[in-house]
Amino acid sequence: MKDDEKFMRLAIEQALMAGRLGEVPIGAVITDSSDKVISSAYNLRETTNDPTAHAEVVAIKKASQNINSWRLERCTLYVTLEPCVMCIGAIVLSRISRLVFGARDPKAGAVLSLYKIGTDNKLNHSIDYREGVCAEDCSRLLKEFFAALRVRHD
Repeated sequence: MKDDEKFMRLAIEQALMAGRLGEVPIGAVITDSSDKVISSAYNLRETTNDPTAHAEVVAIKKASQNINSWRLERCTLYVTLEPCVMCIGAIVLSRISRLVFGARDPKAGAVLSLYKIGTDNKLNHSIDYREGVCAEDCSRLLKEFFAALRVRHD
């Protein structure tokens, strides 16, 4: 869709904020059916000492509070990295209709890389997804972050 890149750029801005805090630079944005942004977030695991504070989970919680409902039907989640098992579980449980992600995650990705949870027909909800939107930019953020981290620890 034509707005996918626009909203992924907003997710990338969120990822940059995470990186400035020393968090792994992953960002997320959720839009409603009229393409209005209803939440945005970034990783906060280190800041909050919360292993569940992934960008997607934080964005889902904010979106649910903002619309006063746990059901995020007809919403789209944009995230810079393919969601992990925990995050795709939260996406399925929140009834998000569509997922757009940037880079694949070969070590933990649960949409395509390791598992295909979001499209498993054994679940009561499945998600339409699009991968690879701004993938190079999303991947570069992560590579640069981890390269800098390695330099600091050498």
